[in-house]
Amino acid sequence: MTPSALQETSGTESQVQFYVGIDTHTDTHTIAVLDATGRTVETSTHAATPAGYRGVVNALNGFAGPSQVSVGVEGTNSYGAGLTRALQAGGFTVFEVLRPTRQVRRMDGKSDPIDAVEAARSLMSGRGISVPKTSTGPAQRLRYLNAARDKYVSIMTALSCSILSLLVTAPEAIREKFSQDTTAKTLMLLAGCRPGKLDPTGTDFYVLTALKSMARTHQDIKKTAKVLEQQMKAIIEEHYPALSKVHGVGTITATSLAVTAGDNPQRIRSEAAFAKLCGACPIPASSGKTNRHRLNRGGDRRANKALHRIALVRMGTHQPTKDYVERQTKRGKTKKEILRQLKRALCREIYRALTRPVATKPTSGADLRAWRTTKGISQTQAAQALQTWPARISDIETDRRPLLTLRTQYQNWLQAA
Repeated sequence: MTPSALQETSGTESQVQFYVGIDTHTDTHTIAVLDATGRTVETSTHAATPAGYRGVVNALNGFAGPSQVSVGVEGTNSYGAGLTRALQAGGFTVFEVLRPTRQVRRMDGKSDPIDAVEAARSLMSGRGISVPKTSTGPAQRLRYLNAARDKYVSIMTALSCSILSLLVTAPEAIREKFSQDTTAKTLMLLAGCRPGKLDPTGTDFYVLTALKSMARTHQDIKKTAKVLEQQMKAIIEEHYPALSKVHGVGTITATSLAVTAGDNPQRIRSEAAFAKLCGACPIPASSGKTNRHRLNRGGDRRANKALHRIALVRMGTHQPTKDYVERQTKRGKTKKEILRQLKRALCREIYRALTRPVATKPTSGADLRAWRTTKGISQTQAAQALQTWPARISDIETDRRPLLTLRTQYQNWLQAA
């Protein structure tokens, strides 16, 4: 679907007159403006700073109003994140566009203005464009917490491997005393050892000092990682209660899936599109008389890894899944094929949990009223957000009428407000 069609379906009456492609980088952003016939009107480069973002917004306002300008940005969740937020705040419709293909670069060359023009052309054709993820809600908080935790985990892994490697070549007395059957026991003993009792002029003193410092650092990082994981768990339970109730979903897997969906999962059109995003949809690999599908190696690999973990947990602890695996095995399916099918089915369940979360706050009218007033929201504001009359909000809060569907919508809206 082209940007014009998308804007028509969203209620925008004005026809798009200008298409803007933006090639983003660390220090600069290059924009290219094309008219409705595809002719390049202007190219310019702006600094990747708040002042530069304002310059881009002012430049685009000089061509036409926001409703008549469609903008395609490369890397809306990386180098172009700040510019995307500034454009959306200015009222512009922003789309994510893919980088130029190798074929295009072989034909047209490579430069920032050329890439910006190609982004605008992709926007005009509607190929390879999508609604960008928003980055102001709980998914963005989870993204940062998870990135920090992942880095800590990788450091912990490197430290434990280094400690075990050094123990192999350590003096015999140290190796015999601290080499245990598990890594956790080895680290605990090293963290609590006392090198000061050894001769400070001997080699054993310095070897044990080095090993103890690494083991203590490992313990400190582990504590920090646990604190981050607890914060992630609190966010998941508050904002993604339905996702946390899916069998086999833990804090880390839920975080990966929530980050992939973003703070606006409604941008994903269907559960099939979510499966495509996660790299869990089957890829046809048929030829001649052979008719089969293979694993998808594309998509968000972090989300795909989370789906893989959930599927493995269910295969061992979820009786319906065990029965399904048994039936598919009798039909001659391999383990890889069964895992692919399970991951595809999980996408359907997780998509529903992400797009239709269950409200977990109190459901009585008095509690809803207290919850609303605590957030500083008026009945009129709530009614406008839910596209209903303020009297209906009053009916819910006073329990005069059940209005079950609207009550659920109201609860979920208050939860996200």
